[in-house]
Amino acid sequence: MPYGINETMGQYSELFMLLAAGTYTVAFIAFAWDLAKSSKALRAIDLKAAQASQPGSAQDSARVPVAAGVGDHAASAEASRSDSAGARLGGPAGRAERPTSSTTKAAGPGAGGVITADADMRYAAERRAPARVAVALTILGVLIHAAGVVTRALGAGRVPWGNMYEFLTTGAFVAVAVFLLVLVRRDLRFLGTFVVGLAIIMLVAASVAYWTPVGHLVPALQSYWLIIHVSIAVLSSALFTLTFAMSALQLVQSHRQKTVAAGGADKLGFMRLVPSALSLENLSYRINAIAFIGWTFTLMFGAIWAEKAWGRFWGWDTKEVWTFVIWVVYAGYLHARATRGWTGTRAAWLSIVGYLCVVFNFTIVNQFFNGLHSYSGL
Repeated sequence: MPYGINETMGQYSELFMLLAAGTYTVAFIAFAWDLAKSSKALRAIDLKAAQASQPGSAQDSARVPVAAGVGDHAASAEASRSDSAGARLGGPAGRAERPTSSTTKAAGPGAGGVITADADMRYAAERRAPARVAVALTILGVLIHAAGVVTRALGAGRVPWGNMYEFLTTGAFVAVAVFLLVLVRRDLRFLGTFVVGLAIIMLVAASVAYWTPVGHLVPALQSYWLIIHVSIAVLSSALFTLTFAMSALQLVQSHRQKTVAAGGADKLGFMRLVPSALSLENLSYRINAIAFIGWTFTLMFGAIWAEKAWGRFWGWDTKEVWTFVIWVVYAGYLHARATRGWTGTRAAWLSIVGYLCVVFNFTIVNQFFNGLHSYSGL
């Protein structure tokens, strides 16, 4: 056994990764159950409200429709007071919370009500049991996952992100951990199925397609720049994962809002737990701006490391080119949205394209393009 390698720790790490994937799977089911259950409950509330608002109903005069896109605070407050307590979406008990659901009436003949979570994404007073169970399971899963990452590091005697297997397992951990940290301040539990689902895919891909036994790094990677360069890349990729999920939901929510505004039926009841397309776009933009800064440092530190390892800052290696391509795509996204008015679905698609470039860079480039970075792939 080579000095510094502990194969037993490596085996424990693989066991922890398996347990984490199993826990995440149960959490994923609980998040999906929360969406389905809340959708059914809200539909029942809508039906009861519709019956109560029929002509001659005592409550008919108390309900005030709100025009789509109009921030009429007084009317919105009146409509909120008239809704039953069950229509408010829940969060952890004991927290000073505000409601996260409101009804907005889409403009146009025959248009029905469009229910979305409020833009502030604060927790409401009432509890959603499946969501609480899902979050608890996700916390348990991330603790087990952390044990897997730590034991991998102890087994290898170094930071655990020296190859694709380790990058995937560590990246999945960071993505879920960031998601849980954001949950402390904002009710983003509607992202649970996306984030946890992506983490499961990453762990499965790591174990099935990219498994690598615990071992030493090649000489070129034995540098303190590995800690700096790759750790920032992992964190930036985790943030890009969150914005990818938000952009995908933004497209779905935008289609739903347009459909209802045109007089169509609201067939996506679970999207009532999700904020409006505009709210998702604004939050995604802010997170992408932070992730872009991280990716800029990833590019810069990678160039510095390349100079120390190979004697040049830039050599048009395939990996270097695609790292730059990702930077250009997200720079274009931020610039277009801030100065050229690229909002709505165009901004969402550009954010999604950027994340697809991240995935392409990590998978296809690492496996099928030869270059100086090939040793870091498998």
